[in-house]
Amino acid sequence: MTTPTSEDTASAKSPAPTGSDQPGKKGGFFAATYEELKLVVWPSRQQLFSESIAVILMVSLSAAAIAALSRFYGWAASQVFR
Repeated sequence: MTTPTSEDTASAKSPAPTGSDQPGKKGGFFAATYEELKLVVWPSRQQLFSESIAVILMVSLSAAAIAALSRFYGWAASQVFR
């Protein structure tokens, strides 16, 4: 089951604009932003920690692989262009 998006909730509202929905009103942007933030599914602390560790590991492995390839190509170029 999915959670409703802003498009889903916007279509369920009445077509007459309210004061906070009108463009140019000061509070309209902040009210709309607050409504969008209420729809966000925030991760738990454990999920945030584990996914952060996964990202750090993948970035480290990618950097090590790129560095290894760079050193290999540098060595190969030095062998060819002596």
